[in-house]
This record gives sequence, structure tokens and C-alpha cells, in this order.
Amino acid sequence: MRSRDVPFLTNHADAAPPGPRTVEHRRAITDQRPPRAESADPLETLYRDRWAPMVRLAHLLTGNNAAAQDLVHDAFIKVAARLTDTSRPVDSPQGYLRTAVVNQCMSWHRRKAVEARHATIPMEPIVLGPELDDTWDALTGLPPKRRTALVLRFYEDLSYADIATVMGVRPGTVRSLIHRGLASLRSELTHD
Repeated sequence: MRSRDVPFLTNHADAAPPGPRTVEHRRAITDQRPPRAESADPLETLYRDRWAPMVRLAHLLTGNNAAAQDLVHDAFIKVAARLTDTSRPVDSPQGYLRTAVVNQCMSWHRRKAVEARHATIPMEPIVLGPELDDTWDALTGLPPKRRTALVLRFYEDLSYADIATVMGVRPGTVRSLIHRGLASLRSELTHD
């Protein structure tokens, strides 16, 4: 079930924004609100009554308000799918929603931890001279085997025998690949 399938889940503007931090202020604001018309749809009632408290809960668990709103929204979509499934009734929709929000927050933390473990440290871009840019362009135009042989020979400084082992070919094939690759590079670079 997607958010567009549940009309009131598509926009958070319908729901009450998170209130002040003190109970007295929340009670004062709640008393000033006009009475809500009770909906026949239990999901809509659950959304209106529990959205703000669930966002506050998710915010406390994640420390990120935007993520909290997204996670609660996703939790409501999951709850909506479960509440409409008549073969598996939910005894306590509020408890089920709370569990869904907590699970969403835990998943968010796991994703963040994986992202942090696999994050690459941004490196400064390597600025090459114009002659190296041309050489790189010509090198990328070579067939993969020739390019591999040239890179292993001149960048990794491997011997013909080592290159043959790495590529799984005979040393004579390596010599041929390097010779043809250098001829192709010479031809390409002298035409420019």
C-alpha cells in the first residue's frame, strides 16, 4: 500500500503539528482547538490522534525531525496495510503503530551505521596536465585487454610474466597486447 492509496497520508498539513514541550501548554492548546468531527474510519482517527505523538517519539529516537516525520509516515502506511487486512486483525492499533514506529527508527539507525561504515572519504580531485588528459582519453579508448596490459606494465610496473599470470594468458600474448596498445596510443596521440 502506498501513501497515495490513503488520501490523508499524502500530506502532513492535515495533522496537528507537534505541540509545545510542556503538558500545560499542550492542554491549553488542545482546549482551544475546535472539536474534531469523529471519523468512521479507524485509520483516519488513529492518524489524527497519534501522528504528532509518534513524530515526537521518532524524533527522540533519531534526533532528526525530518527523518522522524518520514519514518512515522512510512509506519502509518504499513499500519494502514495491516488494518485493512481482515484476515489478521490488530488488537491494539495504537500499540501496533508504536511498535512500527520504533522498528522504523531502529532500521533507520542500522542504515545509518552501514552508510557510515561504507562511506568514502572525499578526496581532492587529481588535476592532470593536458598531455595526461589526452593520454587518459586515448587509454580509455583501447580495448579492455590492451588497456589492462598497459596499466599493469606501466602503472603497476609488473613484469611480463606477472602480467601473464594476472591476466591468465601467455607471456607472448602480453608482449603482443602491450606492443599493439602502445602503437594504438602513439597513433591516437600523434593525430591530435
